[in-house]
Amino acid sequence: MAPRRATALDERTGGRVLDDGDLAAALAVCAQDPVGSVLATARLEQALEIGIRRAGGELWGYEKDGRLEGICWAGANMVPVVPEAPGVDPDRAIESFASMARRQGRRCSSLVGPAYAVLGLWGRLRPAWPGAREVRDDQPSMVMDGPPVVAPDPRVRPSRLDELPQVLPACVRMFTEEVGYSPASGPGGPYETRVRGLVTQGRSYVRMSDDEGSVVFKAELGAVAGGVAQVQGVWVTPEHRGKGLSERGMAAVVELALAEVAPVVSLYVNAYNVRALAAYRRVGFRQVGSYATVLF
Repeated sequence: MAPRRATALDERTGGRVLDDGDLAAALAVCAQDPVGSVLATARLEQALEIGIRRAGGELWGYEKDGRLEGICWAGANMVPVVPEAPGVDPDRAIESFASMARRQGRRCSSLVGPAYAVLGLWGRLRPAWPGAREVRDDQPSMVMDGPPVVAPDPRVRPSRLDELPQVLPACVRMFTEEVGYSPASGPGGPYETRVRGLVTQGRSYVRMSDDEGSVVFKAELGAVAGGVAQVQGVWVTPEHRGKGLSERGMAAVVELALAEVAPVVSLYVNAYNVRALAAYRRVGFRQVGSYATVLF
Protein backbone atom coordinates (compact mmCIF):
# COMPACT_ATOMS: atom_id res chain seq x y z
CA MET A 1 0.00 0.00 0.00
CA ALA A 2 1.40 3.40 -0.99
CA PRO A 3 1.71 5.82 1.94
CA ARG A 4 -0.68 8.72 2.06
CA ARG A 5 0.74 12.19 1.57
CA ALA A 6 1.93 13.77 4.78
CA THR A 7 0.34 16.95 6.06
CA ALA A 8 2.69 19.92 6.38
CA LEU A 9 4.15 20.67 9.78
CA ASP A 10 2.46 23.47 11.71
CA GLU A 11 5.48 25.63 12.51
CA ARG A 12 3.66 27.30 15.41
CA THR A 13 2.68 24.14 17.31
CA GLY A 14 5.01 21.48 15.90
CA GLY A 15 2.07 19.24 15.05
CA ARG A 16 1.07 17.47 11.87
CA VAL A 17 -1.08 14.59 10.67
CA LEU A 18 1.19 11.59 10.15
CA ASP A 19 0.94 9.09 7.32
CA ASP A 20 1.74 5.43 6.84
CA GLY A 21 5.39 6.24 6.24
CA ASP A 22 5.63 7.62 9.80
CA LEU A 23 4.45 4.43 11.53
CA ALA A 24 7.92 3.11 12.38
CA ALA A 25 8.86 6.41 14.06
CA ALA A 26 5.52 6.50 15.90
CA LEU A 27 6.04 2.97 17.20
CA ALA A 28 9.51 3.98 18.41
CA VAL A 29 7.88 6.75 20.46
CA CYS A 30 5.44 4.25 21.97
CA ALA A 31 8.25 1.80 22.74
CA GLN A 32 9.64 4.27 25.29
CA ASP A 33 6.60 3.51 27.50
CA PRO A 34 5.19 0.12 26.44
CA VAL A 35 2.64 -0.12 29.27
CA GLY A 36 1.39 3.46 29.03
CA SER A 37 1.15 3.36 25.24
CA VAL A 38 -0.32 -0.12 24.70
CA LEU A 39 -3.70 1.18 23.52
CA ALA A 40 -2.06 3.36 20.87
CA THR A 41 0.52 0.73 19.95
CA ALA A 42 -2.24 -1.78 19.24
CA ARG A 43 -3.74 0.62 16.70
CA LEU A 44 -0.37 1.38 15.13
CA GLU A 45 0.49 -2.29 14.76
CA GLN A 46 -2.85 -2.80 13.04
CA ALA A 47 -2.14 0.22 10.81
CA LEU A 48 1.17 -1.36 9.76
CA GLU A 49 -0.84 -4.17 8.20
CA ILE A 50 -3.80 -2.31 6.68
CA GLY A 51 -2.91 1.40 6.71
CA ILE A 52 -3.90 4.19 9.09
CA ARG A 53 -7.14 5.07 7.33
CA ARG A 54 -8.46 1.52 7.34
CA ALA A 55 -7.45 1.17 11.00
CA GLY A 56 -10.17 3.68 11.80
CA GLY A 57 -8.54 6.93 12.78
CA GLU A 58 -5.89 9.56 12.25
CA LEU A 59 -2.39 9.65 13.68
CA TRP A 60 -1.06 12.99 14.89
CA GLY A 61 2.54 13.75 15.70
CA TYR A 62 4.53 16.42 17.53
CA GLU A 63 7.96 17.15 16.08
CA LYS A 64 10.88 19.19 17.35
CA ASP A 65 14.03 19.72 15.28
CA GLY A 66 12.84 17.06 12.86
CA ARG A 67 12.40 14.42 15.55
CA LEU A 68 9.04 12.87 16.47
CA GLU A 69 8.59 13.28 20.24
CA GLY A 70 4.91 12.50 20.81
CA ILE A 71 1.96 10.95 19.02
CA CYS A 72 -1.80 10.88 19.43
CA TRP A 73 -4.17 8.29 17.98
CA ALA A 74 -7.42 10.06 17.05
CA GLY A 75 -10.16 7.54 16.43
CA ALA A 76 -13.18 6.30 18.38
CA ASN A 77 -10.91 6.82 21.38
CA MET A 78 -8.28 9.57 21.48
CA VAL A 79 -5.03 8.25 22.95
CA PRO A 80 -2.11 10.67 23.49
CA VAL A 81 1.40 9.30 24.04
CA VAL A 82 4.11 11.70 25.21
CA PRO A 83 6.87 9.70 26.91
CA GLU A 84 8.86 11.44 29.62
CA ALA A 85 12.34 11.76 28.17
CA PRO A 86 15.26 14.22 28.42
CA GLY A 87 14.72 17.24 26.21
CA VAL A 88 11.04 16.50 25.53
CA ASP A 89 8.60 19.28 26.42
CA PRO A 90 5.33 17.43 27.15
CA ASP A 91 3.30 20.64 27.41
CA ARG A 92 4.28 21.67 23.87
CA ALA A 93 3.34 18.24 22.54
CA ILE A 94 0.00 18.21 24.34
CA GLU A 95 -0.78 21.74 23.17
CA SER A 96 -0.11 20.70 19.57
CA PHE A 97 -2.60 17.83 19.88
CA ALA A 98 -5.16 20.11 21.53
CA SER A 99 -4.83 22.55 18.64
CA MET A 100 -5.50 19.79 16.12
CA ALA A 101 -8.41 18.43 18.17
CA ARG A 102 -10.05 21.85 18.43
CA ARG A 103 -9.85 22.28 14.67
CA GLN A 104 -11.31 18.85 14.03
CA GLY A 105 -14.05 18.97 16.65
CA ARG A 106 -14.92 16.12 18.96
CA ARG A 107 -15.36 12.81 17.17
CA CYS A 108 -14.21 10.44 19.90
CA SER A 109 -16.18 8.78 22.70
CA SER A 110 -13.31 9.09 25.18
CA LEU A 111 -9.83 10.38 25.92
CA VAL A 112 -7.73 7.65 27.52
CA GLY A 113 -4.09 7.01 28.32
CA PRO A 114 -1.36 8.15 30.72
CA ALA A 115 -2.90 10.61 33.15
CA TYR A 116 -0.52 13.52 32.64
CA ALA A 117 -1.18 13.52 28.89
CA VAL A 118 -4.93 12.92 29.04
CA LEU A 119 -5.59 15.48 31.77
CA GLY A 120 -3.31 18.01 30.08
CA LEU A 121 -5.17 17.53 26.82
CA TRP A 122 -8.58 17.69 28.47
CA GLY A 123 -7.67 20.87 30.35
CA ARG A 124 -7.04 22.55 27.00
CA LEU A 125 -10.08 21.05 25.26
CA ARG A 126 -12.69 21.53 27.98
CA PRO A 127 -13.74 25.04 26.83
CA ALA A 128 -14.19 23.78 23.25
CA TRP A 129 -15.54 20.32 24.04
CA PRO A 130 -18.08 20.77 26.85
CA GLY A 131 -20.26 18.01 28.17
CA ALA A 132 -17.93 15.29 29.43
CA ARG A 133 -20.04 12.63 31.13
CA GLU A 134 -17.32 11.65 33.58
CA VAL A 135 -13.65 12.37 34.24
CA ARG A 136 -11.74 9.51 35.87
CA ASP A 137 -8.56 11.30 36.80
CA ASP A 138 -6.78 8.65 38.88
CA GLN A 139 -6.58 5.13 37.49
CA PRO A 140 -3.53 3.26 38.80
CA SER A 141 -1.68 1.46 35.99
CA MET A 142 -0.48 -1.92 37.25
CA VAL A 143 1.69 -4.69 35.83
CA MET A 144 2.86 -8.25 36.40
CA ASP A 145 5.74 -9.95 34.63
CA GLY A 146 6.08 -13.00 36.86
CA PRO A 147 3.89 -15.75 38.27
CA PRO A 148 0.89 -14.84 40.44
CA VAL A 149 1.26 -15.10 44.20
CA VAL A 150 -2.16 -16.70 44.70
CA ALA A 151 -3.23 -20.05 43.30
CA PRO A 152 -4.85 -19.71 39.85
CA ASP A 153 -8.41 -20.93 39.41
CA PRO A 154 -8.06 -24.11 37.32
CA ARG A 155 -11.55 -23.63 35.89
CA VAL A 156 -10.67 -20.33 34.18
CA ARG A 157 -9.93 -20.96 30.51
CA PRO A 158 -10.26 -19.33 27.09
CA SER A 159 -13.90 -19.05 26.08
CA ARG A 160 -15.23 -20.84 23.01
CA LEU A 161 -17.18 -19.41 20.12
CA ASP A 162 -20.12 -21.72 20.85
CA GLU A 163 -20.31 -20.00 24.28
CA LEU A 164 -20.92 -16.55 22.76
CA PRO A 165 -24.61 -16.64 23.82
CA GLN A 166 -23.38 -16.76 27.44
CA VAL A 167 -20.25 -14.62 27.08
CA LEU A 168 -21.84 -11.68 25.26
CA PRO A 169 -24.53 -10.95 27.92
CA ALA A 170 -21.83 -11.08 30.63
CA CYS A 171 -19.76 -8.55 28.67
CA VAL A 172 -22.78 -6.28 28.22
CA ARG A 173 -23.55 -6.44 31.97
CA MET A 174 -19.95 -5.60 32.87
CA PHE A 175 -19.81 -2.67 30.43
CA THR A 176 -23.14 -1.30 31.65
CA GLU A 177 -22.02 -1.49 35.29
CA GLU A 178 -18.68 0.15 34.53
CA VAL A 179 -19.63 2.87 32.04
CA GLY A 180 -23.30 3.52 32.80
CA TYR A 181 -25.00 2.55 29.56
CA SER A 182 -25.42 -0.58 27.46
CA PRO A 183 -23.06 -1.02 24.50
CA ALA A 184 -25.44 -3.40 22.74
CA SER A 185 -26.63 -2.30 19.32
CA GLY A 186 -28.37 -5.43 18.10
CA PRO A 187 -27.15 -8.67 16.53
CA GLY A 188 -23.98 -8.23 14.51
CA GLY A 189 -23.35 -4.73 15.89
CA PRO A 190 -19.91 -3.30 16.71
CA TYR A 191 -19.87 -4.49 20.32
CA GLU A 192 -20.87 -8.05 19.46
CA THR A 193 -18.29 -8.03 16.66
CA ARG A 194 -15.56 -6.97 19.12
CA VAL A 195 -16.51 -9.63 21.69
CA ARG A 196 -16.66 -12.28 18.98
CA GLY A 197 -13.23 -11.20 17.75
CA LEU A 198 -11.69 -11.49 21.22
CA VAL A 199 -13.16 -14.97 21.63
CA THR A 200 -11.88 -16.02 18.20
CA GLN A 201 -8.39 -14.67 18.99
CA GLY A 202 -8.23 -16.57 22.29
CA ARG A 203 -8.20 -13.35 24.31
CA SER A 204 -11.45 -13.93 26.21
CA TYR A 205 -11.29 -15.91 29.47
CA VAL A 206 -14.16 -17.32 31.50
CA ARG A 207 -15.12 -19.48 34.40
CA MET A 208 -18.52 -21.02 33.74
CA SER A 209 -21.15 -22.01 36.30
CA ASP A 210 -21.37 -25.62 37.45
CA ASP A 211 -24.04 -26.34 34.85
CA GLU A 212 -22.08 -24.43 32.16
CA GLY A 213 -25.15 -22.29 31.54
CA SER A 214 -23.73 -18.90 32.54
CA VAL A 215 -20.50 -16.98 33.07
CA VAL A 216 -19.33 -16.66 36.69
CA PHE A 217 -16.04 -14.82 36.01
CA LYS A 218 -14.70 -13.22 32.86
CA ALA A 219 -11.88 -11.02 31.60
CA GLU A 220 -10.40 -10.10 28.23
CA LEU A 221 -7.03 -9.08 26.88
CA GLY A 222 -8.46 -5.94 25.30
CA ALA A 223 -5.16 -4.68 23.88
CA VAL A 224 -2.07 -6.73 23.03
CA ALA A 225 0.87 -4.86 21.52
CA GLY A 226 4.51 -4.00 22.10
CA GLY A 227 5.07 -6.99 24.38
CA VAL A 228 2.21 -5.99 26.71
CA ALA A 229 -1.19 -7.63 27.21
CA GLN A 230 -3.69 -5.28 28.85
CA VAL A 231 -6.48 -6.94 30.80
CA GLN A 232 -9.89 -5.30 30.48
CA GLY A 233 -13.46 -6.16 31.37
CA VAL A 234 -12.83 -8.06 34.61
CA TRP A 235 -16.21 -9.09 36.03
CA VAL A 236 -17.71 -11.50 38.55
CA THR A 237 -21.44 -12.10 38.48
CA PRO A 238 -23.01 -10.31 41.50
CA GLU A 239 -24.25 -13.46 43.23
CA HIS A 240 -20.71 -14.86 43.31
CA ARG A 241 -18.88 -11.78 44.57
CA GLY A 242 -17.02 -11.83 47.88
CA LYS A 243 -15.86 -15.43 47.40
CA GLY A 244 -12.33 -14.74 46.14
CA LEU A 245 -13.17 -15.59 42.54
CA SER A 246 -11.67 -12.37 41.20
CA GLU A 247 -8.24 -13.00 42.75
CA ARG A 248 -7.97 -16.62 41.63
CA GLY A 249 -9.55 -15.81 38.30
CA MET A 250 -7.10 -12.99 37.62
CA ALA A 251 -4.22 -15.23 38.70
CA ALA A 252 -5.32 -17.70 36.04
CA VAL A 253 -5.61 -14.99 33.39
CA VAL A 254 -2.11 -13.73 34.23
CA GLU A 255 -0.65 -17.24 34.13
CA LEU A 256 -2.26 -18.00 30.75
CA ALA A 257 -1.37 -14.62 29.24
CA LEU A 258 2.28 -14.77 30.34
CA ALA A 259 2.62 -18.29 28.96
CA GLU A 260 0.88 -17.72 25.63
CA VAL A 261 0.51 -14.03 24.77
CA ALA A 262 3.02 -11.49 26.15
CA PRO A 263 5.84 -11.16 28.71
CA VAL A 264 4.05 -8.34 30.59
CA VAL A 265 0.42 -8.23 31.74
CA SER A 266 -1.08 -4.85 32.62
CA LEU A 267 -4.36 -3.27 33.64
CA TYR A 268 -5.70 0.02 34.96
CA VAL A 269 -8.39 0.51 37.57
CA ASN A 270 -10.21 3.43 39.17
CA ALA A 271 -8.47 4.52 42.38
CA TYR A 272 -11.80 4.68 44.20
CA ASN A 273 -12.37 0.97 43.52
CA VAL A 274 -10.43 -0.01 46.62
CA ARG A 275 -11.69 -3.60 46.63
CA ALA A 276 -10.45 -4.21 43.09
CA LEU A 277 -7.12 -2.53 43.84
CA ALA A 278 -6.64 -4.73 46.90
CA ALA A 279 -7.54 -7.84 44.91
CA TYR A 280 -5.06 -7.05 42.13
CA ARG A 281 -2.31 -6.39 44.66
CA ARG A 282 -3.01 -9.74 46.30
CA VAL A 283 -2.55 -11.41 42.91
CA GLY A 284 0.84 -9.70 42.56
CA PHE A 285 0.20 -6.60 40.46
CA ARG A 286 2.30 -3.52 41.24
CA GLN A 287 1.60 0.07 40.24
CA VAL A 288 3.91 1.62 37.64
CA GLY A 289 1.99 4.76 36.66
CA SER A 290 -1.46 6.26 36.34
CA TYR A 291 -4.04 6.43 33.56
CA ALA A 292 -6.95 8.83 33.18
CA THR A 293 -10.15 8.57 31.14
CA VAL A 294 -12.58 11.27 30.01
CA LEU A 295 -15.92 9.81 28.90
CA PHE A 296 -18.34 11.66 26.60
